[in-house]
Amino acid sequence: MTPGRARALAWAAGLVAALAILALWFGSRAQRPREVVVPELSVVAQAGKEAFDRSCAQCHGQDARGSAQGPPLVHPVYEPGHHADIAFDLAVRRGVRAHHWRFGDMPAQPALPPEELAQITRYVRELQQANGIY
Repeated sequence: MTPGRARALAWAAGLVAALAILALWFGSRAQRPREVVVPELSVVAQAGKEAFDRSCAQCHGQDARGSAQGPPLVHPVYEPGHHADIAFDLAVRRGVRAHHWRFGDMPAQPALPPEELAQITRYVRELQQANGIY
């Protein structure tokens, strides 16, 4: 093997190793609950927080920051431009197949009243906005 080829192989191996380390680091960060700034909530969002705490926090974590059972909703993946409010409605009514995270499928939550779902959505949107997610 020529010295130039050996150097190129060593450089490529180092690059692959660095990319693997970065992927592991970012992957582990995505699974950890993040810090969430909780703003002063509107009346609707406050009702949504109460409904969220009863119906959603077990999986999505306190203040929608995620848990070992479910993804954070205060995350750029769920920004309004990527997941409109109707996406939350559809996820609750129909369930959703895992596609952004490794938590498994979300089962439908048909017992959640539409009014509470609207309040929860407002709560999540106010949390997102307070945390720089538009």
